[in-house]
Order: sequence, then C-alpha cells, then structure tokens
Amino acid sequence: MKPRLAFFVGDPNGVGPELSARLLASPGLRDRAEVTVFGDERLLPETARAGHAFETVPGLEQGALTPGKANALAGEWVIQGLTRAARAAHQGRADAIVFAPLNKQAMKLGGLAFPDEQHLFADLLEARGYTVEFNVIDRLWTSRVTSHIPLKDVAGAITTGGIVDAVRVIHESLRRRGVAAPRIAVVALNPHAGEGGTMGREEIEVIGPAVERAKVEGMDARGPFPADTVFIAAKRGDFDAVVTMYHDQGQIAMKLMGFDRGVTVLGGLPVPICTCAHGTAYEIVGRNAANPVPLSNALDLALRMAAAKSVQ
Repeated sequence: MKPRLAFFVGDPNGVGPELSARLLASPGLRDRAEVTVFGDERLLPETARAGHAFETVPGLEQGALTPGKANALAGEWVIQGLTRAARAAHQGRADAIVFAPLNKQAMKLGGLAFPDEQHLFADLLEARGYTVEFNVIDRLWTSRVTSHIPLKDVAGAITTGGIVDAVRVIHESLRRRGVAAPRIAVVALNPHAGEGGTMGREEIEVIGPAVERAKVEGMDARGPFPADTVFIAAKRGDFDAVVTMYHDQGQIAMKLMGFDRGVTVLGGLPVPICTCAHGTAYEIVGRNAANPVPLSNALDLALRMAAAKSVQ
C-alpha cells in the first residue's frame, strides 16, 4: 500500500510554488505515493496538479501575492495551509507531511501564535512530549537542545533532562528510519569541552551526566565532544547523529557539508514531517533558479519514514 502524503506548497511569495510544481509533476511520484496537494490553483500549473488530489486552501486574496516580499495575508494563508495538512494527518488521512519553504516573518505578521511551525504542528497534532528539529544531510542527522533563543541565554537553558530528551528523540527517530543501534555524539558547550573545568563546568555538571543517563536507558550516547572537531568524525561516518547545544553549533557545520541537499525533519511528532533545509529565497523568486534537490530529498525521506512506520 502506497503511503498517503499531505503536501503544502509553502509561502506563495517564495520559491516554494515553483519547486512544488517541478516536484509534483515528476512522473514517478504517483507510483510512490497517494498525494493530496494543499494550495491554490493560481500557484500551480495543471501539469503539477494532474493525478493528485487537490484541496484548495481558501483566503489567498490578491493582496497576498507580492512575489519576493513577506506580508501578513500570505502568512495567514500559510498558517491555514499547514493547519489543513496537519488536520489530514490527525484524522488518519495522511501518513506523512511535506511542505515547501515557509517564511517566519510572514507567518508572524499573519498571526502565528507559536515560536515556529514545529510548535504549531505539535499543538495541531496534540503532541505532548518533547519535540525538536532535526537537520539531515545524507545519512547524518543532527538535533539541538536549545533552538530559537538568544545565544546569551543558552547556558542557562541547558539541563541534563533536556539533553537526555534530545538524545532520546533522535535515537527513536533513527530507529524508525531503520538504524538498529544509532551512534549519537553529544557536543560540548565550551571550547575544548571545557578543558577539565577551566573553561566552564557545563560539561562536568550537566552534559556529562546526561550522556551517562542516556547510556543507562540503553542508548549509544558518547561525549561530550569538542564542537570544533566532532563533525570531522561525524562526516567520516563515526556517528549516525550529533546532538548540539544550540542552533548554529550544528547548523553551520551541516550547511557547509551539504546545503544543496539538506532536509529538515520535525521530530517527536506522531507523523513524519519534512521540508527542505533552505528558506523562501525571495531574492530569486520567478527565475526558476532554486535548487529542487533539497525538497525532493525531503519528500523521499518522508515517504521512507512513513513506509517504515507502517510495517512496525
């Protein structure tokens, strides 16, 4: 049985619609999944809609269409689109969700009541546990203990329990992906992993104990490792996942390794939800110059995760 995919076309003023059109028109997609497209007919040519179920997201007023620019009407429409895709999954009509790039500024202008789409989906899908954003390049996954907060607040936001939660959710997600025993590197906060406490004690008092607790729970967690070398080992294949302490600690390394093929996975939710790792790229809208590979990779990963979940 083919997995059922809810696909949303993303911010109408970004590159999402043009990427979606190329992806949805690919001839092999209908053989791989039953796709329901959430969007507006004005954004997709008939060749992209053909063969797929299509649900119009209402409210895309003419004033919302300002290519290359964020606006509140478009942001409100995006929230409606994500809500409808989530509702399909929550009602058992979709096994996975893929969405094209969003713009957080537009969504905030449009009334988003959550920090980001991760928290919006958690609310819509009634997910009460720990959720986190994963970034995926090929076979390497990363997650982070803190995310969209100021750097000055990171040290105070890191807790042993939070680190264990981050390790656990990426461990479980990789298991669902088919990795029997995920090898997980946990990154230090301070330079040189704290240098024995001379450059900070978070590694001794918070991160190290979290690694040990994860091991007790049966997970192959290791570290804490210095942030400036751990991704060398990860790229070599020594680890399946890296858990970082803050946003850019992992994002910079991952995007240097493969920005042109990166995928973002929203972890800890009841259904696989994937998107490309890049944004709306307002500066190149309409040129048909956006790279289709990351969104295609997101779709591939979502379908694999949905298929793996169905056989568990």
